[in-house]
Amino acid sequence: MLSDARALLRLRCLLGQLTLRELKARFAGSAGGLLWAWAQPALGIAAYYLVFDVVFALRAGQAEGGAAAPRLGSFLIVGMLAWMAFSDATQRAMNSLVEAGGLLQKNPLPPALFPARAVLASALVFAPLQLALALAYWPMHHGAWAVAALLPLVLAQAALAWLLGYLLAVLTAALRDVAQVAGFLFSIGVFAAPVLFPMSMFPERWRALLWLNPMTAWVLSYQAVLLQGQWPPAQAWLAVLVWLAVLAWLLNAALRRVRDQLVDWL
Repeated sequence: MLSDARALLRLRCLLGQLTLRELKARFAGSAGGLLWAWAQPALGIAAYYLVFDVVFALRAGQAEGGAAAPRLGSFLIVGMLAWMAFSDATQRAMNSLVEAGGLLQKNPLPPALFPARAVLASALVFAPLQLALALAYWPMHHGAWAVAALLPLVLAQAALAWLLGYLLAVLTAALRDVAQVAGFLFSIGVFAAPVLFPMSMFPERWRALLWLNPMTAWVLSYQAVLLQGQWPPAQAWLAVLVWLAVLAWLLNAALRRVRDQLVDWL
């Protein structure tokens, strides 16, 4: 894996060109062009706000200490934006090697280039939305210093998507059924993280199971920063580091075993 990281650094200019080409290719032939990349998730976020905050004016559970709980739409947007960014980047990275199979068979390019391209293209779409969300939620976090935690969180999330997406891409190259199973897990994974509900509403004896979802740590961190203006809890930072370390170890082990056969599988 370190060899792949050095290759990505060496080919950073090529990686940048490939990333821009992928973004343009997604919306080639449309009048809106790259604007659709931001319009689609932004319209989804606006729908959450309109339905749950403006129309129904619902609250997300009960706040502690007698304070008012955040509006449900504002609560959902924080978690859903993080989940959409993670899901989009990881699933695109997962399919990247199969889609680039012909190119890899004809050119001696490092396979890591294509999951990285997919993650970077997704990051260029969702990172500006995360910044806009931080500005929109200014009345909630009051510009607290905790907002500075967003940068390492976003970078760590991109690393998570690359590690998991690359690992799934290797497994998908070996067995195409992996992509089908992973797609199903991503569709239900949003219900196994505190995205649609506060952590406190989940039964306490089953609450530890939520940490098996890699995005739980990030969602709780974003909620702490944007909704409360507080630094993410220590257990969330610890879970972030554990997930990155475990996925790095698994990916490194997988690459050691399949390096010679990977291109042949494609």
